Amino acid sequence: MTIFLTIALFIALFLVAMNLWTRKLTRDGRMRVPQPGVIIPVRGGNIHYVEKGDPSNQTVVLIHGLAGQLQHFTYALMDKLAEDFHVIAVDRPGCGYSTRETAELGRLPEQGRMIHEFLEAKGVSNPILVGHSLGGAVSLAMALDYPDKIKALALLAPLTQAMPGPPAVFKPLEIRTEWLRSLIGNTIAVPLAAKTAPHTLSAAFAPEPAPQDFLDRAGGALGMRPSAFISASQDVIGIEQSMPAQVARYGDLKVPGSILFGAQDALLSATQHGESMQAFGLSFEQIEGLGHMIPLTVPDICNNFIRGVVQNTEPRATVVPNSD
Repeated sequence: MTIFLTIALFIALFLVAMNLWTRKLTRDGRMRVPQPGVIIPVRGGNIHYVEKGDPSNQTVVLIHGLAGQLQHFTYALMDKLAEDFHVIAVDRPGCGYSTRETAELGRLPEQGRMIHEFLEAKGVSNPILVGHSLGGAVSLAMALDYPDKIKALALLAPLTQAMPGPPAVFKPLEIRTEWLRSLIGNTIAVPLAAKTAPHTLSAAFAPEPAPQDFLDRAGGALGMRPSAFISASQDVIGIEQSMPAQVARYGDLKVPGSILFGAQDALLSATQHGESMQAFGLSFEQIEGLGHMIPLTVPDICNNFIRGVVQNTEPRATVVPNSD
């Protein structure tokens, strides 16, 4: 057997072994974090969601960030909000138990469109959008495209500006070829994610510690799937492709709202992504000692912040049809 064939056989056996390991981790992830909610079809995929609270109250829609899932909100924040609001937490298209059919649907306007169609199907009107990280960028896309459908924005450590590249912890996701995403996602990505999870979580939560039960209660085990890696990679490229055009439209932003940041956010700069949005009518505040994952680490502070946005938002006038 030639050296070339020996090497090729070794690579093939390695990839097969990685694929089998990936399948096991995927099964384990689904068992640890089973589907908690309901799925509604929209153009280009399905939206998985959970809801709590009285539907007659103001609706608050929770949209999570990159490589996340709705459990980032159901971990602690959702229950607090549901005491007085109708709360819906969604898996963004392609994340958690939601799906999307193509890589192009990872662009911000398309993710916003899919969530908007979901809300229309649910009969939700004038929601408060609570977007965390990438979910903040999607919330802004929805506010720009559907300004008369959104009541206000309550953004938690949101991505708002174009960046030269993703934060270092997400740099391995910067893959532009779909077949390569699929190959890596179905072989080495998931086992590597399992091995490097402590480092990744430490970087994402810094300077705060990650919850000990993050993989279970916060849904982190769902990240141990090929689809999670592939969708997150598509998101990274989708942000790059669509964020400059979104930033150029901020002057047209009409939906009111506010931004909350941890001053020590290690992934997104509070100054660049938060303070800069004051020029477009969004108020801004930051809290010392906090990092990026504030929906999980300080749910009480986030709860009070969101309630403040609701209280400070002027109710929209009801248009009464002319009886003549």
